[in-house]
Amino acid sequence: MREQILKAIEKNSRIDLKELSIMLGEEEIDVVNEIAAMEAEGIICGYHTLIDWEKTSIEKVSALIEVRVTPQRGQGFDTIAERIYKYPEVNSVYLISGGYDLLVSLEGKSLKEVSNFVSDKLSTLDTVLSTATHFILKKYKDHGTILAKKYVDERLKMTP
Repeated sequence: MREQILKAIEKNSRIDLKELSIMLGEEEIDVVNEIAAMEAEGIICGYHTLIDWEKTSIEKVSALIEVRVTPQRGQGFDTIAERIYKYPEVNSVYLISGGYDLLVSLEGKSLKEVSNFVSDKLSTLDTVLSTATHFILKKYKDHGTILAKKYVDERLKMTP
């Protein structure tokens, strides 16, 4: 039942619990108790709303920053990752494979604000060796939700 609950609430965290219990063929109280148990165990870490900021008047710039660091003896990447994720601008920090060690996702009000974060805060950390910043220009799909409209060719068809 846990896996089914997790899959359902991952797609729609606002699903009515009565509806979910019917979908799963379980008693509502059992579903409620299972969700509460998973929250207490830290399996369910939070509930978030996905917003398409391009459809608002609010200016936001999103960036992905690849970070190469020197791991700390006995702590690996955990200490530097913690220092990075404590910044309020940072949305996510991932340990990744490849040429870089960490992938940092963040948002700012402008390109300059993001650039200043990278140069003034991130790059100055003693274990950071290098960074590469990638600005997100358009989101097509985020957290499993399609944000972009399907492209429709609206050109007039020419016939001979």
